[in-house]
Amino acid sequence: MVLILGSILMVIPFVWMFVTSIKPSIEVLSWPPSFIPKSPTLENYRTVFRTAPFLRYFLNTFLISTISTLSILFTSSLSGFIFAKHRFAGRNVLFLVMLTTAMIPLETYMISLYILINKFGWINTYQGVVAPILVMSFGVFFMRQSILSIPDELLDAARIDGSSEWRIYTTIILPLSRSALGALAIFSYMSAWAFFIWPLIVINDRNLYTMELGLTMFQKRFTVDYGLISAGSIIAVLPILIIFLILQKNIIEGIAITGLKG
Repeated sequence: MVLILGSILMVIPFVWMFVTSIKPSIEVLSWPPSFIPKSPTLENYRTVFRTAPFLRYFLNTFLISTISTLSILFTSSLSGFIFAKHRFAGRNVLFLVMLTTAMIPLETYMISLYILINKFGWINTYQGVVAPILVMSFGVFFMRQSILSIPDELLDAARIDGSSEWRIYTTIILPLSRSALGALAIFSYMSAWAFFIWPLIVINDRNLYTMELGLTMFQKRFTVDYGLISAGSIIAVLPILIIFLILQKNIIEGIAITGLKG
């Protein structure tokens, strides 16, 4: 009952957002507010696509999220393999330092990062947007915990047969970490899809806007068109929600087998 109540409380804002997106403007601002629209309409969705090139924003977000996710999967699995199965001087210290970076918010080093990106000439570029999200500290930790569960005897047998470390990584580590990789892919993709503050700073060209930035076009200086911004939010959330529903089994399985070993 507690979980059901918590689920209802979490779903209500999304339901309210959808209801608001199909209300005409006069109903959105009416008082007292009504939950069920009296005159439901899809005009807000049509206006969204007429006002802003949301298809372009979708493609920009898709490109950035895909590059970020692929990079995170590669760097996290490779680093996790090294931290889990290789012993070298300073391994624990280096791993601890890497974990501490997960506790530092982007806002604390955002200015210095912007100066660095500006020196590279990456302002208003895709590489400037994606640079801070190519590596995820949590992803390294997550994959390390998963790879720790792989028996060392399996890796030793491969080494005896003459396999290189790279071949062990590609033919043993990756296939046995498929569920964990699937869960991490969802986490990283959702995080990149909802990335807002950094693209807001580094992008000035509207042709490079992401879905999140595109929503700001419906927020004026003194007013906010809640019907349009709700419709745009539904469009922005829908793709990642569909992906989550399709791959939610991988998330549960990946977390279950990963645990907190080590």
